[in-house]
Amino acid sequence: MNLVLEILKIILPSLVVFFTAYFLIKFFLENEQKKRLLELRYNSKATIAPLRLQAYERMALFLERIDPNQLILRMNSPQLTAFQFQVLLVSAIRSEYEHNLSQQIYISENCWNHIKMAKEETIKIINLCAGKLTATSTSTELATYIFEHIAQKSPIEDAMKILKKEIQELF
Repeated sequence: MNLVLEILKIILPSLVVFFTAYFLIKFFLENEQKKRLLELRYNSKATIAPLRLQAYERMALFLERIDPNQLILRMNSPQLTAFQFQVLLVSAIRSEYEHNLSQQIYISENCWNHIKMAKEETIKIINLCAGKLTATSTSTELATYIFEHIAQKSPIEDAMKILKKEIQELF
């Protein structure tokens, strides 16, 4: 019996010291891991912020480039037929869109959806205006008809407002 008591006198304090050390080390390591995660998040935000800002800039430029007013002035070719000009305008919009497709990673889903809607609406307006012209119509007639159609409201305006609002909220 004395032997058991002597063994317990040695083992119990050892167990208390062991478990105390175990929990202290565990607590310390968990806190260190949390600190590293916070530091990693902070560093990644510092890295991603310029990329996000660049994405917003590129999307603003995209919207400006597909704005019918800018697009028609940039692509204007009086020698083309209305149909040829329609194809040229739509392919230019799609090319610009494909060039900026990867930017959706850095902007919100809501903003991206508005940009896509603006692109689709612009294409729809071009196709609608071209559909109302004859096969012998010129690109100038199509351009005039598009200008008249968007005089009320350009589909780009709403997307640009959403984009600007989001940039102001983030930066």
